[in-house]
Amino acid sequence: MSEEEGQEERDDGAPIEVLEQYFEARGWACERSGDGEIVASATGSWAQYELRGVWRPEDQVLQFLTFPDIKVGPEKRAAIYEALGLINEQLWLGHFEMWSGSGIVVFRHATILDAREGEGLSFAQAEAIAEAALEECERFYPVFQFVLWGGKTPTEAISAALIDTHGEA
Repeated sequence: MSEEEGQEERDDGAPIEVLEQYFEARGWACERSGDGEIVASATGSWAQYELRGVWRPEDQVLQFLTFPDIKVGPEKRAAIYEALGLINEQLWLGHFEMWSGSGIVVFRHATILDAREGEGLSFAQAEAIAEAALEECERFYPVFQFVLWGGKTPTEAISAALIDTHGEA
């Protein structure tokens, strides 16, 4: 089978199957949690991330969640909510949120796919979705740490985390 034929085969699969193929191609441990859900684990610079794809065929929506292993105690939730607002202003795709019951921080993005019209998830789209989620988690992970452990205000944390360096050390 040629590389092009292999790509076409991957592109024709259901969204969860395509995500599974992408995760396996990256060497990330993954498992299906049912027909419409897959969970994978990826190591970043700051944390171990749980990646979760959830397919809702009735809505034709693929929801992609990335958990950066951040849990917020009640005493820091107001500051983290403020940080989330500042962070989300910086994003073009997806958003961060904190689940009110557990205090878990998650990056979430949804994609509408009309599989009934043959517009399934392509391998390239799976890659773009996963990589964008990981890049945003890596970019903003320090903000959460500065607020939770560094004693910084959300504004200070954003400023400190998003410093652009110039040149080489």
